[in-house]
Amino acid sequence: MSDPTPNRRIAIADLRYASEMPAIPAHPSAPTGHVADRLHRPLHDLRISVTDRCNFRCSYCMPREVFDKDYVFLPQSSLLSFEEITRLARLFVAHGVRKIRLTGGEPLLRKNIEVLITMLAELRTPQGQPLDITLTTNGSLLAKKAQALKDAGLRRVTVSLDGLDDTVFRRMNDVDFPVADVLHGIEVAQNVGLAPLKVNMVVKRGTNDHEIVPMARHFRGTGSVLRFIEYMDVGATNGWRMDEVLPSAQVVERIAQHFALQPLEASEPGETAQRWRYADGQGEIGVISSVTQAFCGSCNRARLSTEGKLFLCLFASQGHDLRALLRGAYSDEQIAGAIGLIWQQRSDRYSQLRASGSAAAGERRVEMSYIGG
Repeated sequence: MSDPTPNRRIAIADLRYASEMPAIPAHPSAPTGHVADRLHRPLHDLRISVTDRCNFRCSYCMPREVFDKDYVFLPQSSLLSFEEITRLARLFVAHGVRKIRLTGGEPLLRKNIEVLITMLAELRTPQGQPLDITLTTNGSLLAKKAQALKDAGLRRVTVSLDGLDDTVFRRMNDVDFPVADVLHGIEVAQNVGLAPLKVNMVVKRGTNDHEIVPMARHFRGTGSVLRFIEYMDVGATNGWRMDEVLPSAQVVERIAQHFALQPLEASEPGETAQRWRYADGQGEIGVISSVTQAFCGSCNRARLSTEGKLFLCLFASQGHDLRALLRGAYSDEQIAGAIGLIWQQRSDRYSQLRASGSAAAGERRVEMSYIGG
């Protein structure tokens, strides 16, 4: 017997993470530009994954033994269209979002990503201000795309780079990609004005921690902001172990042995990085310490997956299916009401619970490659 509703089939890949159908308030009120969760945290930052695919196989994110040639990625029909992404972004902005970060997977693999950036760049806050639109990339396609991204309205980029030693870098990306090509992409991005450019280094003890000082030395005085990220227990496929975490305090100590550092205040509420400036004025570094110094108390970020599931924490195990609302007969008013209700009920604080030993065990957390870092 033929399927009477062939257009409603759900791809197996869509079912990899549990999701709830969002509740619609009986009488949704118009967004006010401010919504807070149960811990009084506002919604300011939206991270949008535009693809679950990546051309790297970094062990801490998409290890090859899991994401191999037989891995089933989401089909094109499951992905949010650019129009759907923009519609949702507009509603999030109405609730107070001021910053949108495009991520992945590798976002530059999404065909015509510049078109989406152009659409998002036209959005305005309730006060009439443009959004801060950024993008995180592994840098492999950045040299080719930088000018088009800038012309489309992208303001800044963050490049993931886990070391300068070519052997170490090729081993960590696990596709034999040369570090020189990423460095060239960074140079091109700076030249076209995608600045201030940030460089993120995930530090794994015993793997690339010897690259900390060389990285600091290389980017010092270049205008790029180097940030060191503690190796995190995101998802369930990266084989995370606490003994591979190098605390950020030790990262700062290593750099301070070579360059005098002075602490800086946070540049904005909810900033994840602790910042230091070089005492001689040659720029700054930052450390993101989500394992050893949880910053859940000020987290103002929501994450939208490639196929429209809203996650309220990087370590979440369940999302909220906004795509079902987009592709159903729901108005902007109803969808905005659902988003507001979801955020108001939020109480996520996984890193703090992990630190206290009270985090729930055994839950299947979402993978970083699915919702971005």
